[in-house]
Amino acid sequence: MEEKEVHYTKKRVDESWKESVSKDQGAAPEAKEKGRLSFSNFISSLGIQALMHMGELSTTSNEKVQVDLAAAQEMIDLLLMLKDKTQGNLTPEEASLFGSLIPELQLKFVQHKVA
Repeated sequence: MEEKEVHYTKKRVDESWKESVSKDQGAAPEAKEKGRLSFSNFISSLGIQALMHMGELSTTSNEKVQVDLAAAQEMIDLLLMLKDKTQGNLTPEEASLFGSLIPELQLKFVQHKVA
């Protein structure tokens, strides 16, 4: 049986991308945050949706305010679930936002439910 000679090609790796990424990471973190949705903004947007469902906010001044307490309850429940699931992984600002937003929404919800 004949032995065949095996030739290996030299592996070429383009390492220039590493330099590009390290420059991007160190360059301007505020520029990255500016274009992205932060977790605090996401939490706030869910709170705003809950307020809109309770009739506390409207999208336009001449629009009739519609109250949907079931949808408001879902938003509050979603915020509570997110708070529980992210426990220990929140920044102090995010934890503070959860700590003030949820009770405020719950109070407004009860006021609407009783009225």
